[in-house]
Amino acid sequence: MDYKELQSKSGKEIEKMLDEERARLFGLRMKISVNQVRNVREIRVVKEIIAQMKTHLSALSREVKK
Repeated sequence: MDYKELQSKSGKEIEKMLDEERARLFGLRMKISVNQVRNVREIRVVKEIIAQMKTHLSALSREVKK
């Protein structure tokens, strides 16, 4: 997901997507612990997506405060 795609979403949509990505990250961590995942770099990608979502939510909250 691109940051530009996030800019077109509302705060509620991003929060829902953030919950889904956190669940995905948890699932990946569990699968890695039992050696079921071959692509370990996928965790890095999911973390980057989560960081982008949190950054955009933070920017939205700053806009509301102004």
